[in-house]
Amino acid sequence: MTTPPAPAPSGRTAEPRLHWAWVVASVAFVTLVGAAAFRSVPGVLIEPLHDEFGWSHGLIGSAVSLNLMLFGLMSPFAAALMDRFGVRPVVTFALVMVSVGSGLTVFMTEPWQLILSWGLLVGLGTGSMSMAFVATITSRWFVARRGLVSGILTAGNATGQLIFLPVVAWLATHHGWRTAALLASLAALAVLPLVLLFLRNHPADLGLRAFGATDADPGPPPHQHVGSSAGRALSVLRDAARSRTFWLLAGGFAICGMTTNGLIATHFVPAAHDHGMPATTAASLLAVVGIFDVVGTIASGWLTDKVDPRLLLVGYYALRGVGLMALPALMSPHVEPSMWVFIIVYGLDWVATVPPTVALCREWFGAAAGPIVFGWVFASHQVGAAIAATGAGVVRDVTGGYDPAFYAAAGLCAVAAVMSYAIRRTPQPVTVG
Repeated sequence: MTTPPAPAPSGRTAEPRLHWAWVVASVAFVTLVGAAAFRSVPGVLIEPLHDEFGWSHGLIGSAVSLNLMLFGLMSPFAAALMDRFGVRPVVTFALVMVSVGSGLTVFMTEPWQLILSWGLLVGLGTGSMSMAFVATITSRWFVARRGLVSGILTAGNATGQLIFLPVVAWLATHHGWRTAALLASLAALAVLPLVLLFLRNHPADLGLRAFGATDADPGPPPHQHVGSSAGRALSVLRDAARSRTFWLLAGGFAICGMTTNGLIATHFVPAAHDHGMPATTAASLLAVVGIFDVVGTIASGWLTDKVDPRLLLVGYYALRGVGLMALPALMSPHVEPSMWVFIIVYGLDWVATVPPTVALCREWFGAAAGPIVFGWVFASHQVGAAIAATGAGVVRDVTGGYDPAFYAAAGLCAVAAVMSYAIRRTPQPVTVG
């Protein structure tokens, strides 16, 4: 087993051949893979729960909605808790919540128990391991390769869905939904030993500096554990909200959520089915989006280390808008080559926005407060997703089709591109928290 490096005779820890930052990043990746898997399970269980208990899809969906909202809204508070108590205790708590919440479902007989377990407990757990966790790890442990590591960790969400969703669906079909729920519970517990053994709060805990740190940029110092975590999260929001940059980032990221999780992830399958495409075929296309999402996010992280993050966001949102504008014309009963182009490009662009957004939060709001600010920006992403998921459904009910929703989303992408370009080229750091 790998152990932390021993102190050098001078009193300062000798630099190891493998910097401990990569160990921390690896454990964080495994944790994020698991978090994505846990969030994907409720969708697989909707039909089995409806068949067994007779609960409506709307009732079951309310538990999933609570889960999704907590995934976003917990993010800034989780970042503040990591400041107050450290990364390892918060992630440990999160995994225990996921395990308990998933495990309790096998005993439920009433709808409120589903909302408590999958909605509240699992929502609190996965929300504590959301994108603010990525920002915290990259900010504290990396000076060099921050963008690349941010992209790799963000891709962990897509990887988790790709790995576990088919497994969970197969278990639910052949062995019952309770087996699938128990698998999620045990998977959360399986990650715990890695977290307890290898995850560390800050390089200073091991007598190290962040990977790539220099005297000019040593990385953030350990945070002083004082004050209320909730109070710090809210004070950071108060101070950041005075900055024009915060609202430009939050507005753009809300549109990002609208055009990914809210619109395409929720409504692509029924929209394609309206044009005669089998639902299974449309769902398979979304799985391909997930595959290319991994490639695109890692590539975006690499580019973030080399290119102005504002310009990357402008390009991503503009490209997404073009795809959405063309999508209604691409819909047909069969998967034509033009649809494959859309799927591949949209997959590469899916969450490529995360690494440059994290970088801008760090540049403008500092390495210490940046993860909390990004947590609030990510919360806007989830709010945008919720608005689009409902709004596109209303458009379908009123007009009989999704075309107006796709065109409106394309226009919003143009707005997001303009907002990203409007961020000042030279950061003027804002004092927060």
